[in-house]
Amino acid sequence: MERARTLGELKESGYGRVSVKDELRANLIRKLQTGERLFPGIVGYDESVIPQLVNAILSRHNLILLGLRGQAKSRIIRQLTRLLDDAIPILKGSEVNDDPFHPISAYGRQMVELHGDSAHVDWIASDARFVEKLATPDVTIADIIGDVDPIKAAKGGHLLSDELTIHYGLLPRANRGIFAINELPDLAGKIQVGLFNIMQEGDVQIKGYPVRLPLDVMLVFSANPEDYTTRGKIISPLKDRIGTEIMTHYPKEIELGVEITRQEAWTARDGFKDRLHVPDFIREVIEQIAFEARDDQRIDKHSGVSQRLPITVMESVVSNAERRALMTEEEQMVPRIADIYAAIPSMTGKIELEYEGEQVGAHRIAKDLIKRAAGEIFEGYFVGIEFTGAVAWFDEGNNLRLADTAAAEECMLLLESVPELIDTALIPFDFKRKDKAKTVAACEFALEGLYAENKISRNEEGGYTAVTKAKKDRRGMIYDDLTETGKYS
Repeated sequence: MERARTLGELKESGYGRVSVKDELRANLIRKLQTGERLFPGIVGYDESVIPQLVNAILSRHNLILLGLRGQAKSRIIRQLTRLLDDAIPILKGSEVNDDPFHPISAYGRQMVELHGDSAHVDWIASDARFVEKLATPDVTIADIIGDVDPIKAAKGGHLLSDELTIHYGLLPRANRGIFAINELPDLAGKIQVGLFNIMQEGDVQIKGYPVRLPLDVMLVFSANPEDYTTRGKIISPLKDRIGTEIMTHYPKEIELGVEITRQEAWTARDGFKDRLHVPDFIREVIEQIAFEARDDQRIDKHSGVSQRLPITVMESVVSNAERRALMTEEEQMVPRIADIYAAIPSMTGKIELEYEGEQVGAHRIAKDLIKRAAGEIFEGYFVGIEFTGAVAWFDEGNNLRLADTAAAEECMLLLESVPELIDTALIPFDFKRKDKAKTVAACEFALEGLYAENKISRNEEGGYTAVTKAKKDRRGMIYDDLTETGKYS
């Protein structure tokens, strides 16, 4: 349909005004009735966060999402625009999206008084009705609410007390839309008071002049639960005004984590898309690293371990496999355990360490996480399968080093010297020995699993050797070798 261009045409079209919360509610109900997916790309929240979010919107509540970093809070907030109408009418030139039927600004009221039904109407899309602000201690009332603009006053010949001299802040500009504030506790107390006042009373004082702005806006906040509960920086009246508090969380199952990482990680490289094959066990080991890190006592629980960790690790793993393919001119790109070790720089920046962890160091903790993750996934694939011949070969004093830059052909020659290793490593998988790149990846995974179970050792250079049962110090004392943890008993 052709859209109305004047207030008179809008009246004739029968357009009915609804508040933004009613609009969100109506569109949500329509999507629920048609069975449409509400938040595409949001994985793992179908039974927890999304039902609570739906209830909040149906209740016309302002809401806050509480969760650690990397839990898709910002993505959920930005997807709320999908529940807005495609376009709504506003008075042309209005800074605060004035409703043509009920303008709230002095400019809007003047337009209607001067031009009546001839007042021009514009249409704004749903994306333009979303305003987002990251809360920082230096945010001012002028940023959020507005301030007197002396230049406007001088140019227009207005008194400073005239509402036409106001330069509106972000909140009034979000009128008839969604206003989101990330990390709410970091917002200064006086700004929170101003925010609450305009929500509750619809008025505000700018430079001592009272201004009435009955805004129609949906308020959405996000915060870290640690900040929210212990730092106490959200003022009580504002906290009380937030209708629904929703807790987000990390994936509870490894399969969900794998699905998120598969969706978000950039692995479809130009020119290599059809050549890349990432084995499931590599995906699972990468995801398990994040699960292990979230349970590790040496890593700060309050900071959390973001879902960005496995995403960036996956991208680095694929890049290392890509580098190997470019150097060796191999046709197939299959990531291996060695590529995960090469991706350690993608892990160390994603974990905040406790005091005990600082003493060990992020690099060593990352290696320990890879070992534990590989051991956990190895148990699932190789339950009841023994590598007796391979372990005995290492115990005889033999060793094996598979460089992360070595071609699959070269690695196969080395692996064939280890009795029973290749045939045993391929038992759980559906590919054949002739798939050399995949076979090497499977064998290296098996060796890492044996290392995790302390049946063989792994040195700093990535070589696998016999496990050392005990060592003697210079006084002849025997102690267990726990070199990989940096400790001795």
